[in-house]
Amino acid sequence: MTNPDNAILDARLRVPQQVVYRPFAAETVVLNLETGQYHGLNPSGGRMLEVLDQSSTVREAAVRLADEFGVAQEEIERDLVEFCADLIERRLIEVRGLESA
Repeated sequence: MTNPDNAILDARLRVPQQVVYRPFAAETVVLNLETGQYHGLNPSGGRMLEVLDQSSTVREAAVRLADEFGVAQEEIERDLVEFCADLIERRLIEVRGLESA
């Protein structure tokens, strides 16, 4: 049985066309143009989204962020899985490569 966290970590993330984001000093603003809803991310969340958007997989983003933040990769992976689940629920990202359960 596949661990669902591993499926997310090995997935490719995509910020949909209808979602835009912009970092500011105190937060990153993420706007879904389709729904008109905007969301604020703290600086760490904003950086996570930026690195996720630039990485091939969520796991690759975890490696980069662990190095950048000086935190264990396993801790970053747990945080990213939760972060991605929240963004998927809000329709702010789409994840490709997830296997159906």
